[in-house]
Amino acid sequence: MVHPSESIRGRASSLLAGQRIVLGISGSVAAIEVPRIARELIRHGADVQAVMSADATRLVTPEVIEFATGHPPVVQLSGNVEHVTLLGPGEGRADLYLIAPATANTIAKIAHGLDDTPVTACASMALGGGVPMLIAPAMHAHMGVSPAVRENLAKLSSWGIGLIQGQTIEGEEKLATPEEVAAAVLHRAARGPWAGRKVIVIAGAAREPIDRVRSITNESTGATGIALAVQAHFRGADVELWAGPMQVPIPPFLITRTWRSVPDLRALARRRARELRATSAILVPAALSDFTTTRAAGKISSHDRANLELLLRPAPKVLPELRRLAPPPTRLIGFKLEADRPDEELEASARRLQRAAGLDWVIANDVATMGSPTTNALVLPPGGGRHWIRGTKSTFAGKLLDDVGRELNNRRARPSARAAGPRKPAVRRHRP
Repeated sequence: MVHPSESIRGRASSLLAGQRIVLGISGSVAAIEVPRIARELIRHGADVQAVMSADATRLVTPEVIEFATGHPPVVQLSGNVEHVTLLGPGEGRADLYLIAPATANTIAKIAHGLDDTPVTACASMALGGGVPMLIAPAMHAHMGVSPAVRENLAKLSSWGIGLIQGQTIEGEEKLATPEEVAAAVLHRAARGPWAGRKVIVIAGAAREPIDRVRSITNESTGATGIALAVQAHFRGADVELWAGPMQVPIPPFLITRTWRSVPDLRALARRRARELRATSAILVPAALSDFTTTRAAGKISSHDRANLELLLRPAPKVLPELRRLAPPPTRLIGFKLEADRPDEELEASARRLQRAAGLDWVIANDVATMGSPTTNALVLPPGGGRHWIRGTKSTFAGKLLDDVGRELNNRRARPSARAAGPRKPAVRRHRP
């Protein structure tokens, strides 16, 4: 008989498929959120095994946790030395140890090497064996700013333990949401071509000011850019989102810099030129203005005005500027939007942009995708070729990143044409 948890496995992605996550549950009332956290990890393909402190079992029953994960939780250590079999050396060792929620008491015990619960014993095994570890604190806000708690958290952070911070609401340091916890696990556990790479996603709809209160813009929501940034984060990239005006929320785990108009974005790019050059890929799904106008002082009065004429002039192009600031090997990925064009004209327009702006990849789609939950995009890789990606924004973003990631790996693995004479020892260079 198949456990009910299997019905949701891999529904969101397969990024954690084949990975075993040990989930430590300590005695905070936030433990009632753990089933949702476990299920979110399973939706990304993970195998979740829970361990519980005695205090945690008073707040959420082992039966509930077993239902959520598909495995009986470890509630006390026995002759089977569960902490060793789960996190010790050898086949079957977990890929990551997550404690959610982590109380002030549990944090203090880990910081001082006290192992009197299954949760803290597993922490010592993970730390001693080099298993990646994350904790999601949950406690009263006054406890969270206690010098002892802050010192203990700093110590754990110095040991390489990642902290998943929630929000302070109604005097409580709330546990991070299941989606935020899953994002942190995905990022830390990532093994693919994006792990550790720097990625910049430029998203949103530019607004060119007419006066202090009005602007010229378009219908782009920014959803594709958010999906690309989130999926890159899930794949282990160090993502920076350059966000113009958005109609969709930005997840709190994304590092964000803001801009508003094309001149704002160009100025941001010049200020961040060093970061652009150190970036593996720059993705630009932003809806950038083709035209701008001269901004009037204050607010243009509508009193006794039958009409208002605006003189539009071409806005400066951003993609060539990004190419100048970030030459190869940085991959520059641009997007081309057209309206009601047949496929062959859409491709021709995209290839013109590819040549004119020096793009490595270009993605072309029709205006019908704006505001739609799905995308139907033509992808033109470097060196020729073409293929379509169809699906939700998240599906599109994940497949595109997988395509670009393979090209990055192939490019790195390709032997140099100059390697004709005796080989010199390879020197690994790290970008700043």
